[in-house]
Amino acid sequence: MTFDPTGGLALSVLLSLVSAIAYAGGAIVQERVASTTPEGLATLLRTPGWWAANSLNGTGALLHVVALACGPLSVVQPLGALTIVFALPLAVLCTGRRAGATAWQGAAMATAGLAGLLALTGSAGTGSLAAADRAPLACASFAAVAALTTAGRAARRSPVTRGTFLACAAGVAYGVGSVFTKAAAVDWAAGNTAGALTTVVVIAAFAAAGTVASQASYRGAGLATPLAVVTVVNPVVAAVIGMALLGESFRYGGVGSVLALGAGAMVAGGLTLLTRERVRSGTAGPQPQGIVDVDPVRARDLREAAAGAARRVRIVLPAPFTAAPRLRPDADADGGERPAALSPAGSHA
Repeated sequence: MTFDPTGGLALSVLLSLVSAIAYAGGAIVQERVASTTPEGLATLLRTPGWWAANSLNGTGALLHVVALACGPLSVVQPLGALTIVFALPLAVLCTGRRAGATAWQGAAMATAGLAGLLALTGSAGTGSLAAADRAPLACASFAAVAALTTAGRAARRSPVTRGTFLACAAGVAYGVGSVFTKAAAVDWAAGNTAGALTTVVVIAAFAAAGTVASQASYRGAGLATPLAVVTVVNPVVAAVIGMALLGESFRYGGVGSVLALGAGAMVAGGLTLLTRERVRSGTAGPQPQGIVDVDPVRARDLREAAAGAARRVRIVLPAPFTAAPRLRPDADADGGERPAALSPAGSHA
């Protein structure tokens, strides 16, 4: 039985679409957990929402792996950009927030750009990472993820900047992990079990790093910016590696590459419009319950400041007064003395 490249490509596209829906749901739940749960792994492990988010992301990852086994990296990775497109209507369903014209325009631009990328992509190939390229690529990628994570942790005063750096780290980890996933699938199909198992360990490390960085990127930065950054960085990193090391390319040679850059720019423009619309709708007027851009660190500082102010107010309050007026028996009608209720409790003349 021969392999049908057209059927494999169609199956990879279908699986990528379902995977993007699962990732979109996981991102929405991740943002809600980040905005309502104190930071810390122990706290997250006790949070049902965190497990639900990881279950959705795990489902998306599994479908993504199968899609990579059926189709080329240059097709599967760009389709991941549909995550933020699907996140728009899902957020509307979960929170009741209505999307504006700008958001739908961004979704249309991103979808059109992705359609252009698919039209320019060649048939499915079997390119894989050479054994000599795997260790250098893994080391360089882990160094990049560590550097971006460190930069994000250092930018604690700006939640958006912090979230952007951490989202870049997550995007690099996910993109490189997809490259190694493609390599593991090829090794397994070729009967290279030892190489596939070794590559799985590297994939697990990148998946763990991406999950931690992605969860942290939503803290204080909201949903739109981190999700858009991950959605763009992930396929860009994978596509660059695919073309540099896996021999993948677009149709029509140099002209196809230029057209692909234009389609990629359209996708980026659509994602930018989506981000602007989501940020604006989240900051103008009261926010619906569910997606609230709250910095837990800032909220804790405000609570501590309020508690300190309350303590200071209690310190300067005068002593309580007696509950009811009480006239002394020896007070005359001409008002020689005031009622005892008008003096502080415990003070008697």
